[in-house]
Amino acid sequence: MHQNGPASTPAAMSELNQSRIVQCLHADGVSSRADIARKLHLTAPAVGKLVGRLIDAGIVSETGEVASGGHGRSIGLRLNAKRYQVIGVKFARSLVQIGVFDIGGHLLKMEELPPVTDGDVESCVHEVRRRIKTLLDRNPSIVAIGMAVPGPYLREEGRIAVVTSMQGWRGVNFIEEFGRTFRVPTFIEQDARAGAMAEALFDTRIKGANLAYYLVGEGVGLGVIDQDNLVNGSLGTATEIGHVSIDMNGTTCECGNRGCLECYCSAVAIHTLMGGADHRGHFPGLEAMTHKEACNLLFDMARQGEPTAVSLLDQVADYVGYGCVTIVNAYNPAQIVIGDLVAQAGRPLLDRVRTLVADRALPQVRDHTEILLSELPADATLTGAAAVAANQFLEHPSSLGGQG
Repeated sequence: MHQNGPASTPAAMSELNQSRIVQCLHADGVSSRADIARKLHLTAPAVGKLVGRLIDAGIVSETGEVASGGHGRSIGLRLNAKRYQVIGVKFARSLVQIGVFDIGGHLLKMEELPPVTDGDVESCVHEVRRRIKTLLDRNPSIVAIGMAVPGPYLREEGRIAVVTSMQGWRGVNFIEEFGRTFRVPTFIEQDARAGAMAEALFDTRIKGANLAYYLVGEGVGLGVIDQDNLVNGSLGTATEIGHVSIDMNGTTCECGNRGCLECYCSAVAIHTLMGGADHRGHFPGLEAMTHKEACNLLFDMARQGEPTAVSLLDQVADYVGYGCVTIVNAYNPAQIVIGDLVAQAGRPLLDRVRTLVADRALPQVRDHTEILLSELPADATLTGAAAVAANQFLEHPSSLGGQG
């Protein structure tokens, strides 16, 4: 996901080509110098010189002999993914997680903070800072921090414009609180866009340059990659599908609109529906549960065939499907990946979403759109926070690699 302008100096061009080599090795695993030169349209001497610098920096290492494009055997090269690590932080209203990943996207350690309430936001920010500093003090291999925050996120201001059900987060300036606090750089991204980066970098099923990551968790969001570029908008708030109205006379949303998609299929909305008058008594212990626990209870009961749970899950899946119809018609991605808490409903949710999309989306477009559930080993938004930092390493290996 390149967002930089063209290189205009020899030093900038060298950094760009080093980045291309690192990203090539990240994507392909092991390659020879000759294969890299052919793939990137660089000369063999240029690749040799750049690879030498990356080896000296410890970013790349040589392996044994490998086949080289039908031209005999050559020495293979591999990215030292485990040598460099990043911290990922997921902020999702009541749920905050911190993970340590290598730059290949493998989760090495994860911790979850106690559930956050509106009154706990300030203390939560302090606790996140404390835990990150502890991780950095103990681990010199960490080269960057990525954070995924709920949208709509005003990236230049560092603030979230609106956070349904947890307005306390609107008072946090993430740039001021985290941007210049640590010994390594911190990169902040809207949660669904971070999830899209994670899928693009780390999910082997992703085949092309046009991807939508559909986050259905405590909030509902969307990250779109179009021709390898993230869709941001002028303020950084583009693709906020959670606040697209699906019913002009529907439920009033805290954003000021009515009938927002988020009001019908987020984990918060599901928790509320489960406790409504129509379902009272069907879900024991609901009042004491977190949103995550309530969703897991619903999904477990639906798997067991409990009629009320099955009916409610079908209703939620239909709303998720309406969101997918909008994504198909508005953004025309090659693939849509559904992730976060609600995706844990699994195949029943996916099948119903696919059926609804087949019935309602533009036929000429839907037939060329694959809909998947996220299969990343760790939560896609948490992995996405790490991907934000890892992507910076891949694009600027010399500057970040020197800090490890």
